[in-house]
Amino acid sequence: MKKELYFDDVEIGDDIGPVERSVNVEQVVRFLSVHQGRDIGTNRFTSEEAAKKEGLPGAIVPGAMNIAMMSTLLTGWSDTARLKKLDVVFRGMVPHNKTLKLAGIVTDKDVVDGEARLECDVFLENDEGTRLIIGNAIVLLPQR
Repeated sequence: MKKELYFDDVEIGDDIGPVERSVNVEQVVRFLSVHQGRDIGTNRFTSEEAAKKEGLPGAIVPGAMNIAMMSTLLTGWSDTARLKKLDVVFRGMVPHNKTLKLAGIVTDKDVVDGEARLECDVFLENDEGTRLIIGNAIVLLPQR
């Protein structure tokens, strides 16, 4: 999917993705170990039991890891894309071992202070189509 995209190649309404992912406990443990720089122990992100004790249906993917996946959707779209800003709203818990779909759509494009900017709506949804995370991003692309 990666290719060189330029500002002039992209139109309002263009899709980004979709990309399907599934996150398992080993990936969460590795992410948290790097993110926190230490052994993270057992918690709602790494243990079904710990999550259930907190009233959750099962272990969940950490918010920072969800943001990282959404960032990767945007930067993985093109070798030339640079992420300037990403704002997200968490609407639901992201579970382990379930198919997740990450996608976006270009909603605006403009050149601001010499930067060729795309405004994009992005989302992460579960296999039932429920949007668990929604967001807005600004992606920079080079001009020809």
